[in-house]
Amino acid sequence: MTNLSVNVNKIATLRNARGGNVPCVEKVALDCENFGADGITVHPRPDERHIRRSDVFTLRPLVRTEFNIEGYPSEQFMELVLMVKPTQVTLVPDAPDALTSSCGWDVAANFEFLTQIIDRLQEAGIRTSIFVGTDCENIRMAAKTGTDRIELYTGPYAANYPTDPEKAIAPFVEAANVAHSVGLGVNAGHDLSLENLKYFKEKIPNLKEVSIGHALIADALYLGLEATVKAYKECVK
Repeated sequence: MTNLSVNVNKIATLRNARGGNVPCVEKVALDCENFGADGITVHPRPDERHIRRSDVFTLRPLVRTEFNIEGYPSEQFMELVLMVKPTQVTLVPDAPDALTSSCGWDVAANFEFLTQIIDRLQEAGIRTSIFVGTDCENIRMAAKTGTDRIELYTGPYAANYPTDPEKAIAPFVEAANVAHSVGLGVNAGHDLSLENLKYFKEKIPNLKEVSIGHALIADALYLGLEATVKAYKECVK
């Protein structure tokens, strides 16, 4: 079974553009769960331009499914997640001013740092995932950090899918197989959409979870939130 985790950052972006609490991040998250989502993802950044620290604390007791917090493991971020104790923390190598997560970790170059972070999270009972590309040696190094899972950065897949789906998916199939062989669970995210998600799910073995925000919220503008969540769930059946 592949879980669908809905990233609600874009809801917070829309709210913050106007001020006030419309749309309400908490209501949207709970609605997504009611419509079939298996988890809720947030990515609080230091400038709080979308999800705020206060949102994370408000959501934690409300979310009934898996709660996934993404972010760069600064000390401020670690303080937050160790207080909140989500189901999963996904570690991304974003700079503080990054627009979005657009690359994975060079695990070898950050091995000691990541290992120490993962130890702290696992001691708190939090499942860990490292955001990576498809380089197989990098994935093997990720396993040595002790992480529970990796999240495959699917931007290149989404970019190449329209012209050559088989070529686009090939490195991700290999990466997933390597991850499975070294005991890692496989998540995936970035630019997955109704156009390319079903094919990705069909081809990737042992896919645990996809985390989708931008495309899902954009589709909801046309289809409505309930229909959109159900359509994405259909893709990962």
